[in-house]
Amino acid sequence: MIKKKYKNWITEQRNKQKIKIKITKISELDKWKLDDKKLYHLSKRFFKIIGINIKTNFFTKGWDQPIIKQNEVGILGIIKNNKKNKYLLQAKMEPGNINKIQLSPTVQATKSNYSVVHGGKKVLFLNFFLNKQRFKSFQSEQAFRYYNKQNANIIFHTNKKIKNVDHFMWFKKEEIHFLLKKKNLINMDTLSVFSCFVKKRNFDKPLNSINDINDWFFKNDKKYFLTTVIKDLSRLKKWRITKDKIHHKNNNFFSIIGLDVVSNTREVNKWSQPIIKGKSMSLAGFIMKDFNNTRHYLCRYILKPGSKKSTISCTVNTSDIHNYKNLFTLSAFQKNIIKNYFLNKKKSFTYNNILSEEGGRFYHSQINYKALCLKENEDVKKPNTYIWISQNQIIELIKRKKVDIEARLLFGIINFKETI
Repeated sequence: MIKKKYKNWITEQRNKQKIKIKITKISELDKWKLDDKKLYHLSKRFFKIIGINIKTNFFTKGWDQPIIKQNEVGILGIIKNNKKNKYLLQAKMEPGNINKIQLSPTVQATKSNYSVVHGGKKVLFLNFFLNKQRFKSFQSEQAFRYYNKQNANIIFHTNKKIKNVDHFMWFKKEEIHFLLKKKNLINMDTLSVFSCFVKKRNFDKPLNSINDINDWFFKNDKKYFLTTVIKDLSRLKKWRITKDKIHHKNNNFFSIIGLDVVSNTREVNKWSQPIIKGKSMSLAGFIMKDFNNTRHYLCRYILKPGSKKSTISCTVNTSDIHNYKNLFTLSAFQKNIIKNYFLNKKKSFTYNNILSEEGGRFYHSQINYKALCLKENEDVKKPNTYIWISQNQIIELIKRKKVDIEARLLFGIINFKETI
């Protein structure tokens, strides 16, 4: 159980940190410009919204879509005090957070933010993560929404006493693990950092060797392709660019809206920005099974428009769980898995909770993370785009940047107690 002082502190932060959000027209966003090609900040920094055309034989058809392009590598950093075995997290307000305050990394900042392009306050504790990092992992972001975006995930270990700041708090791993059971409380960037540093188990006897997995990647890479070409926003098929927002003509997938934000705890007190508004609920699900006394995960080969190479994903992942039957991005096998396993109320889940996507770029977007373990007599007849991968092999593939963010976060949640 978490101590009462932490509960009181979270409630106190929710009361202290004020925010006022107004949905506004993207054409009227302060310091942003919308033209036929893109939506961008006048400083030419932060991020921009561009259009892309996708050609592929992996999904049933290609498509057009808007996407976030942000060439900067951001910092997601957590300070760990080795003596006390505690992690420094912050109660951070983001405009897209469904519940305003979530527990974020010590530092969660794009280069534009920590370079103070906005002219506001400096990012606290930033100096711990510049040119000093020992535990560092570059990983991709949501590759259906970001175009080739990466962040540096860092844990900085120290034995020194660090002076606390009002909206920061030290947490034990057990306390964070307990809070992972709470809805929309642990920020996805906090999970991203921890997921990069899961310790390997002493015993791991995989069904498939690393060479087998490499061959599996190679065969699928030869069979499937996905290419992208940057395209003017105004020329995107099936998308409408209006003064109010950017949206699919059938209101499918997601839209891009504008926000005017006023806050009393951020680096600047007032700003405007575009933000992605997705469907009400996504799903990320892992099916697991023990073979040879070793935990295995049923992983899926995937190509994404915002990723330069193929990766593995969790067993199923969809951005719209309520409309999954009609999505062309899901195969018949995936739809059956969703129906028979992840929406089956008779199944017992190892983990089942709703957590938010990052609230700086995504507006009120939630993911239902689910994991279940098959019994010894249960089996899944899988297509060639699926493979069983062992616990330690996934850790190794994360180091090789071959695991997408949804699978990486869910793997990190399941194995949170085994992080460094």
